[in-house]
Amino acid sequence: MPEESVDKVFNRILVGVDDSQDAQLAFKYAVRRAAKDGATLIITSILENDELNVYQALTKDYIHGERADLVEHLQEYKKIAADAGVKNIEMVVDEGDAGETIVKNVIPTTDADLLIIGSLSKKGISKYFGSQAAYMAKYSPISVLIIR
Repeated sequence: MPEESVDKVFNRILVGVDDSQDAQLAFKYAVRRAAKDGATLIITSILENDELNVYQALTKDYIHGERADLVEHLQEYKKIAADAGVKNIEMVVDEGDAGETIVKNVIPTTDADLLIIGSLSKKGISKYFGSQAAYMAKYSPISVLIIR
């Protein structure tokens, strides 16, 4: 068996953020890792459709407003990362189920080689089951680091 380096350097680090405590820790770790390795940091957040009522889902202005708010919020994360020394920062906002959208849409389009996520999400009963983190760990085509 060939010996591989255990100090793998990742070039494109994808971090999923929401306002949960675990996601904040994941973001802080991702920033430190990207700055240390000189990696590109890709910050993503997903507008989850199940958080919208039927009227909101059918109103394009509402969706556009929610998405614009999310993009504005990601700008704050981008500034924090830049202030911490990360040179290359990208942002991705998408819509759908967070775990599935990150695995099926965000990872392939960003060419990330490491996904860093928090173990718990911020919303609803699903936060207690860890279903998003478990889904991404199981189905992600790249390495996944789950922060507690």
